Amino acid sequence: MLKPGVNAAGFLLGNGFYNLAHRDRFTKLTGSFGPLRAILHLRLEYEDGAVGFVGTNSNWRTQSGPITVGHIFAGEDYDARLMPAGWAEPGFDDSKWRHAVELLRPQGVLRGLSVAGEPLRVIEMHQPIDVKSFSDGTRVYDFGQNASHMPRIRVNGPAGSVIRITPSEVVNPDGTINRNTMDKGNRGNAWWQYTKQSDREETWFPNFYYVGCRYVKAEGFASEADLPVKVPAEDSTFPSVPADAPRSDPDRAARLESIEMAVVHAAAAGTGRFESSNPLLNQIRDLVRWAQRSNMMSVLTDCPHREKLGWLEQYHLNGPAIRYEFDVARIFTKGMNDMADAQTDEGLIPNIAPEFTVFKGAFRAAAEWGASFLLVPWQQYEFNGDRALIETYYPAMKRYFSWLESRSRDDLLDEGLGDWFDLGPAKPGKAQNTPPIVTASAFFYYDAKLLSEAAALLGHADEAKAFAMRADQIKSSYNKKFFDPSRGVYATGSQAANALPLVMGLVDPAQKSRVLDALVRDIEQQGYATTAGDVGFRFVLRALADNNRSDVVYRMVCQREKPGYAYQLKQGATSLTEAWDSNLDTSHNHFMLGQVTEWFYHDLAGIAFDRAAPGFKHAIIRPQLPADLDWVEACHDSVHGPVAVRWERVGRQLTLHVSIPANTTASIHVPSRDGSDVTEGGSPVGRNHAGVRYLRREGDCSVYAVESGSYVFASQWQ
Repeated sequence: MLKPGVNAAGFLLGNGFYNLAHRDRFTKLTGSFGPLRAILHLRLEYEDGAVGFVGTNSNWRTQSGPITVGHIFAGEDYDARLMPAGWAEPGFDDSKWRHAVELLRPQGVLRGLSVAGEPLRVIEMHQPIDVKSFSDGTRVYDFGQNASHMPRIRVNGPAGSVIRITPSEVVNPDGTINRNTMDKGNRGNAWWQYTKQSDREETWFPNFYYVGCRYVKAEGFASEADLPVKVPAEDSTFPSVPADAPRSDPDRAARLESIEMAVVHAAAAGTGRFESSNPLLNQIRDLVRWAQRSNMMSVLTDCPHREKLGWLEQYHLNGPAIRYEFDVARIFTKGMNDMADAQTDEGLIPNIAPEFTVFKGAFRAAAEWGASFLLVPWQQYEFNGDRALIETYYPAMKRYFSWLESRSRDDLLDEGLGDWFDLGPAKPGKAQNTPPIVTASAFFYYDAKLLSEAAALLGHADEAKAFAMRADQIKSSYNKKFFDPSRGVYATGSQAANALPLVMGLVDPAQKSRVLDALVRDIEQQGYATTAGDVGFRFVLRALADNNRSDVVYRMVCQREKPGYAYQLKQGATSLTEAWDSNLDTSHNHFMLGQVTEWFYHDLAGIAFDRAAPGFKHAIIRPQLPADLDWVEACHDSVHGPVAVRWERVGRQLTLHVSIPANTTASIHVPSRDGSDVTEGGSPVGRNHAGVRYLRREGDCSVYAVESGSYVFASQWQ
């Protein structure tokens, strides 16, 4: 960035969530934290060893720029005629610009990279795969993939002519855009708009506004005076109908010469690779991965268009899934700081962080959402071996639990959202099968249990004992209230109601098999379809896989006839949708139901951490082999290096390839009929096999301890 000689620095400021004004365009929420602000502390090191500093003060100058509309929801309008030439170059005359106003109130603390997420970058480019033209001169471009996009355009036409680009996730049968999945209730339209500076060809790339979309509508206008006064939402209620002729003089209107879409998101390194013999599983992984990427911004957003908010339940429910795919430790570290900043004086962790707007009731105070404040640090410890988040936020975690205690009655909590977006007789949204008191109380117990473990890890023995006793009290009350011993089910008997207690440890060991059988029976009765939603589905997956029933998960994931992953692909989705049924009233780029990725890595490939040696310092390799799969190959780049697994079977012969990074160890579970026929590297595994030590027989697997290195096990299997 530096050049020999004199240099200059300038800021181009966007509103983001800092300043959200209401406009006659799509607006999810409004609010302002005051005038836009900037802070700079620049250290300069010279060749002679001298050191200097440049900082922001009232000597800086400010001026309105070419961005006439800059709105995180409504879009970005750019008038190139308003761009001062050379404004950020040495020698620019800014004498007519206003002086910046120095903030006089107590200053904040500039914390920098210690609490910053990954930078946002252009990751790749998408080209149009189809273009459809209409009678009014508009064109709709299909880029083939729903992703977090920003356009790069080349434009011709006279100075002052305008190009407007309107995004959508889906289109109508006639090919016109349908923004129904993006505006959620006719709150207006959104677009990018560029006004030309000259009569020559110009290029433009927006500075701030990104949006999740697959399609864009492009339309040219002769001038801003020709722009329509009122723009329909272009959803199912207020569609835009192409006119019989162009609305503007075609000879004077701006012409779009080319357009490509930049995929933008946080530059977190990829850490996962997964592939299987079933192409459907590979497609589902891609479906989820695109939603992960599209929502991996400065926070983990729910969707990249109508909300862009950091809803916290995704941080823990999808934490393992996204950690297998990307190095998101910095993003989660920032997320914990956001949660701590948002914590109220009473101890509440609100449902969104940063808390840009204050929602009401359970939409601010759901226990299933606030649980991220305890679960994210544990997941970071498990995946990265880093206990810093537990150490830093343990006091604030206790404050949050005290707040939950103040809201509880008879050891139960009813302030929650239940199994949000589950599948029932009504449209997805409000929980239908598993009410808030069931899910919120389960997380109340889970929070107490996690606090006990955190206290023990940090050496607070008395607090560990106290929280463990509290967890036992909540567990007793939970079972008394919700467990039906006559049927062997919890509460409503829904998939989520039975799965949460199984995974969290609420079920009496003597009743565990009955509850698991009830869960499997319900899935079978549903035609191997899930009824669980945002909160419950991860626990359904874990309850089944943890009890060696990945055969049920496999059938549930692969069925195409009822709402689910394969059903979404059948409907044409290219990114995971908000609702299992991909209906057009909900977002088509949402990663909240993407927990299946965890199952791909943790259970199909069998790559798991050992809590006793976190960060994959000791890996547990325990693949599960559904009957219809011939092979699975996966790798996770842990903090110690890549942990790789490939298993394949031909007839009854099973081959298991495992690679363990340097300075780590692993326990490898080799499926086999009785263990007597297991070989490694072509030789029988004896008691003194080099680098391999027999540990035990566990279920239908022989378990071996190995040092770092690459291994090829073989056995006879079924």
